[in-house]
Amino acid sequence: MNILMILTSHDQLGDTGKKTGFWLEEFAAPYYVLKDAGHSITLASPAGGQPPLDPKSDEPENQTAATERFKQDEAAKAQLASTEQLSTIDPSRFDAVFYPGGHGPMWDLANDADSKRVIETTLADGKPVALVCHAPAALKNVTAPDGSPLVQGKKVTGFTNEEEEAVGLTDVVPFLLEDMLKEGGGDYSKAAPFTPYVVTDGLLITGQNPPSSEPAAEALLKALAGVKEPATADQ
Repeated sequence: MNILMILTSHDQLGDTGKKTGFWLEEFAAPYYVLKDAGHSITLASPAGGQPPLDPKSDEPENQTAATERFKQDEAAKAQLASTEQLSTIDPSRFDAVFYPGGHGPMWDLANDADSKRVIETTLADGKPVALVCHAPAALKNVTAPDGSPLVQGKKVTGFTNEEEEAVGLTDVVPFLLEDMLKEGGGDYSKAAPFTPYVVTDGLLITGQNPPSSEPAAEALLKALAGVKEPATADQ
């Protein structure tokens, strides 16, 4: 099957002068979960080309087996350096969509019309969408077919207010993700900070934080296999 992964193109951490972007583990772990399952992966971002890497995600304490594997994978690095431009993407080409997080999506994907189009079309076509950590920000303006917020009445999770406070960025981000999901009518739940937590509600899969990236990708595999589950929250 063909899976689309959408990454941020935003590299400025508010007005702090510091850099942000996508979180390496949240890209690498799902990339290999999906690839090792035999799926074909296409990468896209709003600007196309090389998406910005959050430098913090490249620090030694944030490395995992998946990030180390990626750093040795020349083909994967070349693919990441040449993401397709999101505006050119035809969602009908794909069987599922996965959004890695990092703080970047809070600024660009939250307000990106092409991202909104891809999510709405994919779900309307009966195909799953998974978003992890800060990537559920991309749901901010997405609507259901009746015009209501997509997250209204849906079981969802995402980076918590407590976790944002822990990384010292509560006053830097343009909005708090937990608050946004609740304000949209989402049935928001969470686990302890920085522990894996994934919520599946029909075709919509959300993960709370970086440790949730691999289980979120595994939940997407289940959805692709046609495993119909009641709304679940898995730790």
